[in-house]
Amino acid sequence: MTNVLTALCCAIFVIGPASGLNGIYSADALLQAQTAYFERWGVIPVDLWSGSVRALMTPLTALFVHGSWLHLLGNMLFLYVFGGMTEERMGRLAFVAFYIGIGYLALLGYAAAHATSGQTLVGASGSISGILGAFLYLFPKARVTSVFPFLLFLPLRFPAWIVLLFWFFLQWQAAQDDPNGPGVAYLAHVVGFALGFVYAWVRYGRDSVVATRGNDPATEGESQP
Repeated sequence: MTNVLTALCCAIFVIGPASGLNGIYSADALLQAQTAYFERWGVIPVDLWSGSVRALMTPLTALFVHGSWLHLLGNMLFLYVFGGMTEERMGRLAFVAFYIGIGYLALLGYAAAHATSGQTLVGASGSISGILGAFLYLFPKARVTSVFPFLLFLPLRFPAWIVLLFWFFLQWQAAQDDPNGPGVAYLAHVVGFALGFVYAWVRYGRDSVVATRGNDPATEGESQP
């Protein structure tokens, strides 16, 4: 299902106006089409709390809409790296339900904190942040190949708990530095990550995770998400 979700997000982006691949639009018409597209399928906090059924559905549709190629590729990279092992642990149907449910709640949390905002919010970041949180609990010692600018972009392998806690700290700090609703919804990342971690903790428990780790030494050592 990780591959299915990735393919679905990519397909929706390519056929939509945000990709810029549809040659029927002039420059001005393309910008108008993109704005209308995001307003139709994205979350607008001030509209979400109006109580309309259509607005309440937008946190679901927004999960599959992305604003740019960079936005899409960044999210899909994280989904590819961390989604497979998380899905294997949860099972296919539970993973999809987790992906959609956590994503919805993450966007809802962002909308609640910015209830008067008319800014449109799109993207799968809330869902993927939830996957990162669950991964941190389920596979904290799995090795993750990472590239950091301050380390001269050298590909280095770190335990997942180091990489993911560092990532969470950056999101938390960014959300604190720009509380008025940034172009990147860092608060949705924070909410999704926290909910994903808590879900894995409650759902699987310490005994279940220890048993899984004991039977899967590759996850502890040289697994390569």
